[in-house]
Amino acid sequence: MIFNSTLPFISEFVENLNQSMKEINPKYKLSKSQCIWLNFCLMGILLSNQICWTRFEQIGLGGYKLSALSWMFRHSKILWPILLHASITLVLKRYGINTGELVGDDSDRQRAKITKRIFAAHKVFDKKTGGYFNGQTIVLLYLVTVSLPVGFRFYQPDPVVVEWKKYDDKQKKQGIKKSERPSKPEANPAYPNKLGLMIELLQEFKFYHPQILVKAILADALYGNIVFMKQATKVFNNVQIISQLSKVQKVLFRNREMSLVEYFTRYPGIEIRLPIRGGKEVMATLGSARLWVKAHGQKRCCTQV
Repeated sequence: MIFNSTLPFISEFVENLNQSMKEINPKYKLSKSQCIWLNFCLMGILLSNQICWTRFEQIGLGGYKLSALSWMFRHSKILWPILLHASITLVLKRYGINTGELVGDDSDRQRAKITKRIFAAHKVFDKKTGGYFNGQTIVLLYLVTVSLPVGFRFYQPDPVVVEWKKYDDKQKKQGIKKSERPSKPEANPAYPNKLGLMIELLQEFKFYHPQILVKAILADALYGNIVFMKQATKVFNNVQIISQLSKVQKVLFRNREMSLVEYFTRYPGIEIRLPIRGGKEVMATLGSARLWVKAHGQKRCCTQV
């Protein structure tokens, strides 16, 4: 299918998007050429179901050449972060969404073996094979009401720390004591870790969407530490944080120290009927308790299903 003009609803969306940017700041707006380019790209995505300059050129009846499309993307002074949050605001208003849960996660994307021109490409551990591949790691934030992506960051390890780890692992194999090995380099602010990136995303979402009531923040085991939980609750005023603890995490129960797996082995919980996706019900064992988590220095509500 080919086109030489955009559909009315796409043009209307771009106009509303421009207006939404002005509401964030009167100085923020799209130029006429930027609006035309954005209309063209959205139409190309709709018809080709992909983001590819070559396909856009092919189906666009010469409206834009591949080189012009690419140049506009790379050199035009479009405020991409503002554009993202302006479009999110439009979606939230369109569907009347004012509450939800924020879900944080990260995703690895494999790239070619040699990627000199791709940002933040690095050696990534492959969880499926146990090996490594060259790729990118993206830290993502979702608003779970309509599963809407509301922010992302590219994670990039500090090259200095990477080299230190290689040397440290080599010395470990040689049997050199930890006290005799070089200490880990101090954190470089230019290379924040995944926890820091997630906090940035939470702060950014609150800044641009203060009208949204966040009921809870969900994240996997990587974010289940005291540092992330404290900072996240400060961002959203003591909102509930739901994450995972290691099964060997030390807890205190009746002044006795034990691991989580040991506690739930002794006190497995009760049998319940649990509905799952698709309307099917299964029998499950639910155990729950408020336990003092030693590493966190406070009580946490611990649940096992």
